[in-house]
Amino acid sequence: MKKTYYAIPKLNTAVIFSALLMLCAAILRAVYFAGLRPTRGEFWLQGALPIAAGVLFAAMLLTDGCDRPYRTAVPVLLGCAFFAVKAAGFSPMHRVFCWCLYLAAAGLYYATVRHGLNKWLLGGLLGCALAYQGVVEDAVQRRFLTLYTTPLASGVPGWWHFLAELTVLMILLALLLATISLQKRSAEGWTPSWGDRNDGRRLRTVNPVWRVSPYIMLTRNTSSNFLHDKMECTALDAYVRAKRQQGLRGFGALHVVLAAYARCVARYPGVNRFISGQRAYSRQEIEIAMNVKPEMTLESVDTVIKLYLKPTDTAEDVYWKLQEKVESIKDAPTDATSFDLLTQALDLIPGPALLLAVWLLRLLDYFGCLPRSLTKLSPFHGSLYITSMASLGIPPIYHHLYDFGNVPVFVSLGKKYRVKELGRSGAVETKRYIDYTFVTDERICDGFYFASVLRFFRGILQDPVCLDVPAEAVVQDIR
Repeated sequence: MKKTYYAIPKLNTAVIFSALLMLCAAILRAVYFAGLRPTRGEFWLQGALPIAAGVLFAAMLLTDGCDRPYRTAVPVLLGCAFFAVKAAGFSPMHRVFCWCLYLAAAGLYYATVRHGLNKWLLGGLLGCALAYQGVVEDAVQRRFLTLYTTPLASGVPGWWHFLAELTVLMILLALLLATISLQKRSAEGWTPSWGDRNDGRRLRTVNPVWRVSPYIMLTRNTSSNFLHDKMECTALDAYVRAKRQQGLRGFGALHVVLAAYARCVARYPGVNRFISGQRAYSRQEIEIAMNVKPEMTLESVDTVIKLYLKPTDTAEDVYWKLQEKVESIKDAPTDATSFDLLTQALDLIPGPALLLAVWLLRLLDYFGCLPRSLTKLSPFHGSLYITSMASLGIPPIYHHLYDFGNVPVFVSLGKKYRVKELGRSGAVETKRYIDYTFVTDERICDGFYFASVLRFFRGILQDPVCLDVPAEAVVQDIR
């Protein structure tokens, strides 16, 4: 069954302008209160509350708007509380009208951004509220409160109150722009909800043991398991030769391993979980990170690419996706990939400030507030990090997991080597092997589950022809 919800596909002009309006309204509100002598209640309810709501709305819009705009309902509710307190000084009839309007706006906003209600209903209500605030309410205040003509006791001119009214207009206009920017989406099964991250769905029915373990084993490195195995290459080499004869130039063991891992996720989705903020999440995509050297020279600097696979991808699908990524790296100017530009920007920050910036990134990541644009660039966020030592001619290494980010599995492939063995007939045979290592975060699934994944993985490598067709079924992770 398809579910409908709203999202903001990209940060367009209306979204950015909406966030700027909210921030400007917060700044203007602070300036307004700086010229008054408010009571403690006025300071918190009419000053701090709308300022906090405006800053929070802008931050959520810029970081979560693309995937989870429903989170902006929290600052909107805070803003409605501010408006309700503000209306308490009006006449009874006017006060009740305002309270009904604010309550309807808050409820309609949540129903729209969370459940996909028609956004034009909300837009129309916000437009009416904007017009009412700008024309009717302003006239009422001019008539009954004479705000703009009577000097204040503190010596501040009466027109100073106009700043407060201007912030209200800016807030309503920002909400209207954000609403117009929403675009409807439909999806089957999982849709983003409270408690989810923009890169994963929170697992709410996981065994209590696994809910507690992240609080005992706090980091990925202290929760790592290490495994070494090898694959016999007779079937693999024959499969690779067949693919190259079909025109897949450069097809190799790496493509087979990646396709085999995607097939494992199709049957065992628990291996695609991750731990973040001491909670378990199920990733909706298979995100593969790997280092790429544009040129095999000592001077060539590594860069990182991220590959997005589906559980139904075949070996050819993996090949073309990887080729597209590699070609984009080769065609890009030196040190001009998205990841390189991000690291260069961070490198411009002085050392102590960079420590503070990384701490802030960790904090945002802990609460799932990092923008999706950043987690897509980050090699530390993904399903799997893989490296191949074959081109370097060395055995596979046991690579540590990163405590920053949420990658739960690191795979390293070694070079091919020959071994003389006794065949079934008793004759000596020469066989080729590739060693590989897994370093895993044991908090994502138990040992029996992961052993089943590895047996299935090994079986695919012994008969890779099955990767020519999509997976027959894709098992969904627990809720």
